[in-house]
Amino acid sequence: MPAKKKVEKKENEVFTYKGKPLLRCENVLYYGNPEDKYIARFTVESSDDVMGLPVASRVTIDLMTNEGEERSKIIKQAERDGLYKALDIGCFWLEDALEHF
Repeated sequence: MPAKKKVEKKENEVFTYKGKPLLRCENVLYYGNPEDKYIARFTVESSDDVMGLPVASRVTIDLMTNEGEERSKIIKQAERDGLYKALDIGCFWLEDALEHF
């Protein structure tokens, strides 16, 4: 059996999804560049236990402003079952908002 490689996390490493930063603070994930006009926020409302690990089962998605006096104003909101489905719609909303607004 081949030896397992040890994964080392660098001190200031930022995770990305489709080229944009994905940051987590407890049960909330923020997606997008901090200097952009819009960001997406994902709030894990509930999770299920799958083989001893918590897996998001209900996620709220918010497309929010990220500049000026209206910082954190919610533009769009939805709920999805599972983090993958939530990331899919949140990523689409963010790309669309950054292109058209």
